Amino acid sequence: MELDEIANEIKVCRKCKLWMDRRNAVPGEGNPKAKVMFIGEAPGETEDEEGRPFVGSAGKLLTKLIEDTLGIKRDEVFITNVVKCRPPNNRDPEEDEITACSSYLDLQIRLIKPQVIVTLGRHSTSYILSKANIEFHSITKSRGKVYEWKIDDHVINIFPTYHPAAALYNPNLRSVLEEDFKMIRKLINVSKDSKRYTIEFFLGGEDRSRNKR
Repeated sequence: MELDEIANEIKVCRKCKLWMDRRNAVPGEGNPKAKVMFIGEAPGETEDEEGRPFVGSAGKLLTKLIEDTLGIKRDEVFITNVVKCRPPNNRDPEEDEITACSSYLDLQIRLIKPQVIVTLGRHSTSYILSKANIEFHSITKSRGKVYEWKIDDHVINIFPTYHPAAALYNPNLRSVLEEDFKMIRKLINVSKDSKRYTIEFFLGGEDRSRNKR
């Protein structure tokens, strides 16, 4: 199955009650071979209108952080959510909705095989860490740390941080989010000349650098 096929399934999905209120499902977008994947919790109003992830106010902040702090273009990464349809009134996604929808995300991750997953907020962090059999306590305790998740013979590094929307509601978190993205920049060193990613891992104080085309 390809990403386009998954997207087509998502657009007509009726696995949970969220389909009844949606205008557009939001499968995700970006580079199908992205080395970096950003995962939020669910689409908001603007995303529901456009059928694209992170295109509202929080999305503009995310795009700025990706392009200005990481130094890469938005279309070089892949951006999606755990839940692909907007919950009414932007409420938190419910467990049955996450359970019904998460298989799409699992397939996307297996197809893309990113080197780094950046989880945005507690819902995506909780879900992804649970997949890696890592206990989740809170986004405050998890953010800014690097966790390893092995899928078959592929190792993904998980980096949790706050959802950009949190920084819009609480300006004090803006600087924290920016510092986290500087840490992500240390994990992702992009060589624009060779058009490839060099992923550098600093886990437990050990420099374990690897080059991936």
